[in-house]
Amino acid sequence: MIEKSNKIKERSFDFALSIIKLYSELKKYSEIVLLKQLLRSGTSIGANVHEASAASSKRDFLNKMAIASKEARETEYWLKLISESNLISFDFKPFLLEINELRASLKIVILNDQPRRLGGSEESQLCLFERKRRFP
Repeated sequence: MIEKSNKIKERSFDFALSIIKLYSELKKYSEIVLLKQLLRSGTSIGANVHEASAASSKRDFLNKMAIASKEARETEYWLKLISESNLISFDFKPFLLEINELRASLKIVILNDQPRRLGGSEESQLCLFERKRRFP
C-alpha cells in the first residue's frame, strides 16, 4: 500500500501543478472567484496526501486521505461547473479525466486501509464508504 500511496502522492502533486497552470492561464479571461475555488481545492488534494504520508497513526492517515478524497470531489465539481457554464472556452476533459482517476485511486487506498468489519466485496465496501461520507 505504501507504493500506491507514493504514486498518489506524485500524481496529486502533478495534478496540483496542472491546476496552478490552468488557473494562471484562465484568470486572464475572468470568473476569478470560481477559478480561485478550483485552485484551492485542486491544490489541497496533494497537500492532504502529503500530510497523510507523515501521519501519526492509521486513523490519522485515513482521515487525511478522506479529506483529500473530499477535496477531489469538490475539484471535480468546480471543473464541471466552469466547463458547463461556457463562461470560458477551454477543453476541461483532460482535467476531468485525471480528477476521476485520482478520486478512484484515493478510494482504493482508503478502502484497503480501513478495517473490514462488515465483510463483503470491495464494491459493496465502496458503496458503504460513500454512504457514510454523505450521511455521517
